[in-house]
Amino acid sequence: MACKLGWSPLLPILLLAGMAGISRAGNIAVYWGQNGGEGSLADACNSGLYTYVMISFLSTFGNGQTPAINLAGHCDPPSNNCNVFSSEITTCQSNNVKVLLSLGGAGGSYSLSSTEDAQSVATYLWDNFLGGSSPSRPLGDAVLDGIDFDIENGNPAHFDELATFLSQYSAQGKKVYLTAAPQCPYPDASLGPALQTGLFDDVWVQFYNNPQCEYPGGDLQGAWNTWTSSVKVSGSFYLGVPASTAAAGSGYISPADLTSTVLPGVKTAGNYGGIMVWDRNNDVQNSYSSQVKDSV
Repeated sequence: MACKLGWSPLLPILLLAGMAGISRAGNIAVYWGQNGGEGSLADACNSGLYTYVMISFLSTFGNGQTPAINLAGHCDPPSNNCNVFSSEITTCQSNNVKVLLSLGGAGGSYSLSSTEDAQSVATYLWDNFLGGSSPSRPLGDAVLDGIDFDIENGNPAHFDELATFLSQYSAQGKKVYLTAAPQCPYPDASLGPALQTGLFDDVWVQFYNNPQCEYPGGDLQGAWNTWTSSVKVSGSFYLGVPASTAAAGSGYISPADLTSTVLPGVKTAGNYGGIMVWDRNNDVQNSYSSQVKDSV
């Protein structure tokens, strides 16, 4: 016998909550900027695949160095022609894609020598990429949504202070998003103290190039559980994966294994947000995100 529900003003809310509980839909974040053949930034954002795009990298900063951006073959920073991406950044944002500048990377020359150095770098980032003003903005007048910490040099000193200084700019109007990409062994050698500040919105943990916490040979689920229960974020945790076998030295998870075996366990975390893909170039070549998006 059919049961007719009586009307209640709470009914639509309850129905929506029930529907939301059926599936934990996630997002995809991607790194762009390290291969001139990966297509434009606008191409990445117009693909409909991503919620976050990290422009990588500001690979030189701190310790008295002149900050420098490295976007591989996309532009020539010394010629100051990377400002062509200003309009593409605004295109991304009009598509509800958040665009962040990623600091560091596996190469480059970066470190912070003191509290004052962290303050100086934060001021530089605000004036040159965020809501401040400078005659030398490398990516033009577009205001990025935030800063990503991909610190991999093993020196964690003062990055917690950099995060603190950057977070304070949110009080001036537009929120400054902070994200981070630690390695999967916990705690991360470079970002451990910074992540304990609780100031980060989203964290994409790199589950590659670290055999002890990779799928299938390492304890991916155990490491994931440790990260998602040990670090407080205001947003979510993302599972970082390589987009092809060529994207990393180890840790590639096939789309079939990701969707059928890995994600069901990962999604049990209440703060699951989706996956992070390294990188856009390999994603274009292997169509990784398009194969897994409906399951993320």
